[in-house]
Amino acid sequence: MSKLTPDPPRNNSDPYAGRWVAKIGNRLVGQGGTPGQALQAAKLSRIKESPQVSYVPTYKPLAFSPLLERICATLPHDSPLYLVGGAVRDALLGLTTHDLDFVVPKEALQIGRRVANTLGGAFYPLDQERETGRVIITEPDGTRLVLDFAVQRGPSLESDLRARDFTINAMAVDINQPQALLDPLGGGADLRTRKLRACSPTTFMEDPLRILRGVRLAGAYTLKILTETRQQMGQAVSGLSSISPERLRDELFRMLDGRQPAASIRALDILGVLPYVLPEISALKGVTQSPPHVSDVFTHTLEVIQKLENLLGVLALEHNPETAANLTLDLVALNLGRYREQINAHLLIPFTPDRCLRPLLFLAALYHDVSKPDTRQQGEDGRIHFYKHERVGAKVAAKRAKALRLSNSECGRIKTIVLNHMRPQFLVQTGQPPTRRAVYRFFRDTGSAGVDVSLLSLADVLATHGLAILPDLWGSHLDVVRVLLEAWWENRNKSISPPSLLNGEDLIDTFHLEPGPYIGCLLEAIREAQARGIVHNRKDALQLVQSNLDIDHSSSK
Repeated sequence: MSKLTPDPPRNNSDPYAGRWVAKIGNRLVGQGGTPGQALQAAKLSRIKESPQVSYVPTYKPLAFSPLLERICATLPHDSPLYLVGGAVRDALLGLTTHDLDFVVPKEALQIGRRVANTLGGAFYPLDQERETGRVIITEPDGTRLVLDFAVQRGPSLESDLRARDFTINAMAVDINQPQALLDPLGGGADLRTRKLRACSPTTFMEDPLRILRGVRLAGAYTLKILTETRQQMGQAVSGLSSISPERLRDELFRMLDGRQPAASIRALDILGVLPYVLPEISALKGVTQSPPHVSDVFTHTLEVIQKLENLLGVLALEHNPETAANLTLDLVALNLGRYREQINAHLLIPFTPDRCLRPLLFLAALYHDVSKPDTRQQGEDGRIHFYKHERVGAKVAAKRAKALRLSNSECGRIKTIVLNHMRPQFLVQTGQPPTRRAVYRFFRDTGSAGVDVSLLSLADVLATHGLAILPDLWGSHLDVVRVLLEAWWENRNKSISPPSLLNGEDLIDTFHLEPGPYIGCLLEAIREAQARGIVHNRKDALQLVQSNLDIDHSSSK
């Protein structure tokens, strides 16, 4: 009978690293991605002896979460439990993951509860009928670990893996032998050669959402989608119309929050996916614009996503000089680099437990010019105008956000960003540094979304002018954004949210006024005067109110 034992570590030249091999003595008689495949290959050699099957370790030990050992200790040694999917893929790449998927032959819910009880986690049954459950563990440092437990699909682990989406996700390890990779479809080899391959010809017909997941994975791991897989995606695109908005939203947001959102959106366009996910964006194709724009609205929009990606890369926490490979981006690092920590913390602002600001900003960038087709006008001089496109577009963007089942706060945020995306450019056009009143009114209308607007504005102007942007013009845009961010992060209490000097009751009692909207107008006038440096104390505030009352009284005569 064959034995399953790990081979000693091999050097980097071993061609079978990460594979199972069948041997008789020192003679190799078969190899495969699983013990069964190695034995089957040996049988094809028509050997009479019983071979020994062993695993050839990968060049580097697979690095799994320390939690794996703790889970293993909670279960009987002979209890089969397999870690599958993304956690195994990331271990091959040396990446850390906080989401672990486990497969068992039976009793997944009972095992999940046992793990939760032993490790102090919370257990949630996800599907009683299909026996899938989730364990959430919060580590002392606040890290949130998500463990999913499911019964294997089909009669064996291999049948379960073959029913998955992509070969790079169709790998597993037995937690009792975590260094021995089970890889029936060659996902490890595809990962090494940067290929994305579907597990079967019916992968996308079974679940069309896998098209978006494939594009996301290709962007995240810099993979080439194989021609056959691309063709299979194209054949299943129409099935996206039957996918729930919530599932589309979740996959789209993971994509926009990934390493290459611009390339991912371009891939969705090539595959014909956009009409089913973001139909308004497809309608931007062929909508021409006058100079200084160098492309139509659709191409411009994709370029805005690329420029925003570049800007955030330059302003990442760990500055990589290669991301500022030209003078334009180098100036961004020079002018705004001191706000790296604040910008990156800002982008992580949570709207829900699963969604933060960063992908929402990219979605807003996609929709910033969404209403240009509906507002396009050509003047007598031949120039093209899009009057009030930001106002119309804000409503369209909010409607799409609602259709994607985003929260009310997310819908409001994207509406604010699109509505105000032109304002930093208007400040540049004055030819003067923003006044204290302009800064106050900008943040009065946008709040913390003013930071989003500022970043989007820079990406917008870069995409508009392309490589032809003049250094002085780019410098002016950077100066305006620097002033805005400085006010938000360094002078907020002085320039944006000055302390209250009077309240509504003070005004009613002192000036014998009636309660109503006029009280709010007077309080707002005080706040703005404080931000402008005109009002410094309670006495100044009272004098300002009296002056406004005198003016209003005289004008009413």
